[in-house]
Amino acid sequence: MASIPQTMKALLIQKDKTVQLEDIPVPTLDINEVLIKVHSVAQNPTDWKHTGFAPLGNIIGCDFSGTVVKLGSDSITKFKIGDTVAGFVHGGTYKDRGAFAQYVKAESDLVWKFPSSLLSFEQAATMGCALWTSIQAFYNRMKLDEPSEPRVEKDEWILIYGGSSSLGLFSVQLAKLSGYKVVTTVSPKNFDLLKTLGADTVIDYKSSDLVEQIRKATGNSVRFAFDTISNAATQATCVKSLAPVPEGHDKGKVMIVLLPDPDAQALRTDVIVQPTLIYTALGRAFGDFPASAHDREHMVAWLPKLEQLVTTGSLQPNPVKLWPGGLASVNDGFEYMRDGKVSAEKIVYNI
Repeated sequence: MASIPQTMKALLIQKDKTVQLEDIPVPTLDINEVLIKVHSVAQNPTDWKHTGFAPLGNIIGCDFSGTVVKLGSDSITKFKIGDTVAGFVHGGTYKDRGAFAQYVKAESDLVWKFPSSLLSFEQAATMGCALWTSIQAFYNRMKLDEPSEPRVEKDEWILIYGGSSSLGLFSVQLAKLSGYKVVTTVSPKNFDLLKTLGADTVIDYKSSDLVEQIRKATGNSVRFAFDTISNAATQATCVKSLAPVPEGHDKGKVMIVLLPDPDAQALRTDVIVQPTLIYTALGRAFGDFPASAHDREHMVAWLPKLEQLVTTGSLQPNPVKLWPGGLASVNDGFEYMRDGKVSAEKIVYNI
């Protein structure tokens, strides 16, 4: 393997809220970290959003795949040089840690190996923030049953609002692997894809009687919803779609990925609207969020489960939209996403 250079190209946040490639030092490692030569990175809404508020000069980008090229002293039992791995970091938060670069450092117990015979680098890169958000929401926050082999089918419905988002595509699969019935909302053009991934019922999200259709399809029995869009209107739809909760029973739950809307929460007293944020799984304090040892431990415990689901072909990556031009074209990819043009696909860049 070629020697590691002293400097690398990385995409840094600029004053005008764009990003630009600059030369910076290759990150140095703590004892529990690995250095990864990045092959592919995937784009999330959080990436372009961070350009609006993150400190200047920080490296942008969360989701990556690549090859291990250097090991911290405590990482040698987990990985070897040349392993193909994927993961995510909190892009936009650090000057020496971000995915949109030629090299990224990550804690060795927070990245996972994938077989290059089963997944391409581009596909593996799609399995980052969105996938882990779904895992956190379902199995850490909602306490749903985890996937098992053989699968245990349940007569219980879950609503996934926004099934064609990256998060929705993974959530539909995980819910089905856990044995639940899935109703999801998407554009008609994506009906077939979502059915292929396991959705039992797909409904046009623009339907004027959306809540009524969800209730009818599920026998008015939904206790859990995951709103992958999480604006005021979608939160309200999810709250209204949940079944009535008998007195003395646990409240219904709507998981969201943005801030709770007060008007949506005020619609019902028997439903909780609860946010989840995947960065807490990295175990580092940020903003107003303290470090969460519990969330980190949950992610660490799930890494071998994810590797097993991938190895058996049970969990599929997002469809890849490979964006030409590599990191030099990320500003164009951000604009494409801001304009709402991404649907049932993941923008990926090769380094």
